[in-house]
Formats: sequence, C-alpha cells, structure tokens
Amino acid sequence: MRFTIVHATIYTYPQAVELGPHLFRLCPRSMGEQQVSSFDLQIAPEPMGLNQTLDAEGNVVMRCWWSETPMIKLQVTATSEVRTTCTNPFNYLLDPWATHFPIDYPSFLKAILYPYLYSDLDAAATQLAQEIAMAVDSNVIQFLTQLNLQINQSCHYQTRPTGQPQPPWLTWQKKQGTCRDFVWLFMAACRGMGLATRFVSGYEAGDPSQEQTLHAWAEVYLPGAGWRGYDPTMGLVVCDRHVAIAASAWPQQTQPISGSLRSGSSSPLPTYTVSVHSQ
Repeated sequence: MRFTIVHATIYTYPQAVELGPHLFRLCPRSMGEQQVSSFDLQIAPEPMGLNQTLDAEGNVVMRCWWSETPMIKLQVTATSEVRTTCTNPFNYLLDPWATHFPIDYPSFLKAILYPYLYSDLDAAATQLAQEIAMAVDSNVIQFLTQLNLQINQSCHYQTRPTGQPQPPWLTWQKKQGTCRDFVWLFMAACRGMGLATRFVSGYEAGDPSQEQTLHAWAEVYLPGAGWRGYDPTMGLVVCDRHVAIAASAWPQQTQPISGSLRSGSSSPLPTYTVSVHSQ
C-alpha cells in the first residue's frame, strides 16, 4: 500500500515560555517491508538548530533547539510518503526450538533482547498468558493469535488522548482502555511467557471518514521470523495496513514529541490532527 500521512500538532501556552531542546519521533521507519519515499518536518517558530539521529533502539529522532525567545505557540507538521509491502504476515519459518513454550533464547540473543524480556512483569497478565498457553498446548503462534483476539474481544476501547499506559492488571480488570493500554497488556502477557516484545507507535489505514489518530501495537521477536507485529486493539496480525514510526521496550520512548522549558511554567493546551490516506 502507498500512504500519504500528515500529522499536525499545536501546543498553545497560556503564558509566554522559552523552549528547551525537543525531540520529535515523527519520521516513519525505513526497513525491508516499509520504505519512506519522502518526509518533511515543518516547525514554527523555526528552530535555531535541528539534527537527525538514531536513538539507542534504531529509531529516527529529530532534535531541535531555539534561541532564548519567548513564544506562546509551537506548531509541528510532519508529512510522510510511505510504501508498505507485507501482504502475508505469516511468510516465515520458525526455528524448531521456538515453536512451543518454554522459549529459551540462546545466551547471545538473550543479552541483546534483555530489555524486551524483563521490563515490568505483571502477575495478572502472566496468569492470563499461562491460561492461554495451556489451552493451545504451548504452541507459540496459536498463543499469540489467541491472546491478540482475547484482548480484542474482551476489552472495550476508550479514548484517552494523552498519558502513559495504565498497568496491565488494571486494563484486564476493567476490560477497557486505549490502544496503548491493550498493547501494554499484550506485552506483559508475552513477557510473562518469556517472549521478547516491544511497543510500536505509528499509523493504521483505518477509515478515512472517521477521526484518525496515532496508533500503537506490539512486536514480538520470533526466532526464524524476527520482529512480528500484533495489534490487540483490532485483533489483527500487522501487515501492510500499518505504518511504524518508533519501537521501544518502553512506551515513553516512542512519544512523538517530548521536550522541556528553559523558562516559564505554563502547561500547554495541545491539539492534534492526523490524516492517513492509503491506496
């Protein structure tokens, strides 16, 4: 699929502030089955400096800074042209030792995957995972499919534009949350079974007639298949309808915009618009 994505953000400050350095994670990833043909970032007021780097997890990050000039509004518009080609998300062959639980990654791989394996384990999510694993006779792919569907079918979507994911146990207890809450629950369940997982922010093709927003899903590291995406909000395995921006062991490391104030203490009033056109 081919995507044209426009993501606009406006921060309005009740009182004049001086901005410190900011990070922007708005440029989609370029990888085997997702290629970025163009990316444009417009920032007003225009920053004094801007550089593009890769963070420790390989995500594209734009870092910018301004002169010591008071301002009351920050406008950021990212425009991306992206092509995705994954029409069959099951086109892989697992390593023989990775088809059933327990999963025991080789020591060299476990060292690389450590942050994706052991962060924020949750007792309720682990219990959910163990029940599903028992029901599917410890088959890893069937486990992931059933976990994805069970969260989708059991939980009610609730809009919450800002804030970090709520604890997995709370999401499962309340059976409601945002996409990032469902992803965090899915990740905790996978980690409880020894599967490396990471949080992904990005966009989904969706219905252009409906309000569009930034989306989130999970990726699981499957030996022989690499990182594979699962979207518990929609109950789908990720293919060419998703466009990934950033992936991390920790949700806060995928925030599209983060930064500080050099002076002033006003909390901004943010507004967001996302337009995703696909063909």
